[in-house]
This record gives sequence, C-alpha cells and structure tokens, in this order.
Amino acid sequence: MSGCLRPLLLLDNGSLEPAATLSLRRIAAELGRALGREVLPLSLLHSHKVPAEALGGVAAEILEPALKRRLAAGQNGFDVVPLFFGPSGALTEYLPARLEVLRKTWPELDLRVAPCLAEPAGSEEGGEGVEGDGVLLDILEEHVAGRLDGTGAQRVILVDHGSPRAEVTEVRDRLARQLAQRLGGRVAGVAAASMERRPEPEYDFNEPLLERALRALPEGPCEVVLAMLFVSPGRHAGPGGDIVQICEAACAERPGLHVRMTPLVGEHPGLVRLLARRAESLA
Repeated sequence: MSGCLRPLLLLDNGSLEPAATLSLRRIAAELGRALGREVLPLSLLHSHKVPAEALGGVAAEILEPALKRRLAAGQNGFDVVPLFFGPSGALTEYLPARLEVLRKTWPELDLRVAPCLAEPAGSEEGGEGVEGDGVLLDILEEHVAGRLDGTGAQRVILVDHGSPRAEVTEVRDRLARQLAQRLGGRVAGVAAASMERRPEPEYDFNEPLLERALRALPEGPCEVVLAMLFVSPGRHAGPGGDIVQICEAACAERPGLHVRMTPLVGEHPGLVRLLARRAESLA
C-alpha cells in the first residue's frame, strides 16, 4: 500500500515544441484518471525552455530539478513510467548517470522505473501473448486499417525517429514484422524505416531512411500508409514537421506517389491502458 504514496512520474525525452508538452500533460491526466492518483508529467530535457505562455501559462518541468525540489522537502521514493518505445540511451545511460549525481547529496533516493512501452529483446517468441507488443500492435493495426482503401495494393511503412542504439531499432523492426503478420493480405507489404540517423557506418542498422524507402518503391501509381511510431507531435511528427516534409518532397519527385499518415500512438486510448499496466507493475 505504501507504494501508492510514491509520486508517479510520466517521463518523456522532452521537446522544444509546445505540442509535445501539451500531449504529455494530456496523457498524464488520462493516466491519472485511469489509476485514481496524480501523475506528474515530466521530461528529461528541453521542455523547460518552452515559454510558459505557450503552455497555458504553466511552465514545463524536467526531471532533475523536480526531483531535487521533492528530495529537499523530504520525499525520497518515486515511480517512473517511461514514454519510450524501447531502451533509449536516455533511459539506460543518461538517467542513471544523473541519479548517481543526485545520490551524492540524497543517498536515500529510491527511483523505480517501469518497463518501456514495447517488450525487451527476445520477446518476439511470445507473439500475441506479449503484453506491450500486443497493445502497440493493436494501436498500429487500428491506425493503419483506418487508412486502407480495401484494394490490398497499398504498402505500409512503419517509421520511427531512428536511434543510435540498435536495441531501439530492433523494437521497431520487430513491430513491423508482427504488424505484417496482423495485416496479411490487406496490404501489399510492410517495411520499416527511420526518419534520420547518424552518418557513421556503425549506425547503418537504421537503414533505410524514410526518404530512401519512399524512393525505392515500385514505379507508377503507389499508395503508401505511413504508420507513425511516435507518441506525441513535435518538430519531427507534428504538422509541417520533418516527416511531412520528407513525404512532400518524395511525392513531388514522383507524381504517382500518395502517402497517407496514421495518427500518432499517443492519440489512441490503448496507450493509457498500457501505461496503467506499466505503473501497476511497480506496486
């Protein structure tokens, strides 16, 4: 029961775009209603630089100062639910390093982190029985189905940001394989792509980039459903963002190409149900 008294923190990476923080706040509020407890929306970085007037007059908080304030007030235990699809370096490297610094002043700091949205590597054998993947696949399948025209000729590209960590890209590739099984003959194929990558050869696992995946499609009329593996809008996934610009450039090069983008994962109510299970796993 004492675990219920610990502050519950919904944590994303952070963005300079107000829409990302507003999305985080909405998801935190919905999660709080689902759990019957307060959920604090926090970012690791960046969001505190957004002007408060762009956020309804309430400035965004990032994790470290928020923890310092609560630790100074005598609160030592915290639960974190991460809004990350896979084991980003932000969670596996940056966060532990900052906690180590904080514990030099507050050695009693106890922070428990729930699993990411998708399952860890090696979970593919669990198929439909794997909870996180199953919920994400439900969301992706429903979003894609809402963009299908019933011909079976459309192609699907599952796109994420791209990552310097192969483990994160493996999550996306696994979801693409599982989504292909779900969609079956309703589509002509499912591929995975990254929005961007680091240039060094050791990051080739991010290939293909979205722009190259679109250029590699068969000649002639081509309908593509772009399945968005992004939680919230921002500089990349928001209106007029990087993804939109990449698609517009590809369609300008190929007049027969038409791209239909799905909603973001954070817009589906299934995400809150998954987050609630992640939070309950910490009890």
